[in-house]
Amino acid sequence: MKLRTLFVAASLAVASVLIAPAPVAAVEPAGQITILYDAFGTDAAMKKDWGFSALVEISGKRILFDTGNDPDIFAANVKAKNIDLTNIDFVVLSHRHSDHMAGLNHVLRVNPTVKIYAPKEGFGVFGSSLPSSFYRKDESLPPEMRYYGGKPPEVMKFGTAWPRANVELIDKTTEIAPGITLLALVSDAPGTRELKELSLAVNTADGVVLVVGCSHPGIEKIVEAAAAINPKIRLISGGFHLVVASDEVIARTVATLKDTFKVENIAPGHCTGEPTFAALKRAYGDRYLYAGVGTSLPLGPGTGSVGRRGEGPALQQDDLTTYRKLARREDPFGILKARSLQSGISHL
Repeated sequence: MKLRTLFVAASLAVASVLIAPAPVAAVEPAGQITILYDAFGTDAAMKKDWGFSALVEISGKRILFDTGNDPDIFAANVKAKNIDLTNIDFVVLSHRHSDHMAGLNHVLRVNPTVKIYAPKEGFGVFGSSLPSSFYRKDESLPPEMRYYGGKPPEVMKFGTAWPRANVELIDKTTEIAPGITLLALVSDAPGTRELKELSLAVNTADGVVLVVGCSHPGIEKIVEAAAAINPKIRLISGGFHLVVASDEVIARTVATLKDTFKVENIAPGHCTGEPTFAALKRAYGDRYLYAGVGTSLPLGPGTGSVGRRGEGPALQQDDLTTYRKLARREDPFGILKARSLQSGISHL
């Protein structure tokens, strides 16, 4: 009898291993996001200025995401929060705009060998290279009128503002550590067309924690890319680039984040814009997390039930109806249509 029991138990154990789902690369939800640079906040020890920087501490990693607009202000804010930049694991520079990267000068003074990830761009400020075949050649010209005397190198390398920095350029979405991915997207918006931007997606056991710089490629597109890693979006923090957006665009974006992608918690800052702050606060209620400069957002289990929040009431039914009507006007990613066809039930 004992042998039969042991045999059955062993069989069940083997079966459970065989049918168990493949493990997903997800880091444990622990740590916090500390906002080091922004133009709003209540911490008297922090200086306000236009720009963005955040220290992301999760699963034993300390990630500096962007470095603000002014190296002296950035240094003062880092000091005010007692942040030690000598033991950060790496830096992510979301894009080439100065209000996100100027503080790198201070970082490199303190930690000159730190690993830095930045978007790869032709003739970019972070450095770049191109094959010499990119330009047309005319062999009828004398050597003195030809580039490199008519004998160019196979690869032409272009300079960077930080020639001694340990920079790795990212040109496609890349997992740089288990569960930690840099989303590489390109803006097609007027004024920033072809601007490349990196966003940080950390896949935790409770869903993706997404940190964005300015969202020039579109916050919806960035969230869509994060949802490909894990459809459960636990938190978005950073700038949504809606600072001059119309009420209609804001309403449609709020509806997309809340109703389409089911984003659980929201912690907007920087270029999100004051009217968008208000709209998101109404929509998310106690799941709107205040993220002014100096604020620390805990990343423990149940992010929505801890931390400093906005005080706005839950979205009223007439507001919800308005947002959803506006959202019907555009489904840029075909997500609503696909879900409707799949389930036979409209989410609108």
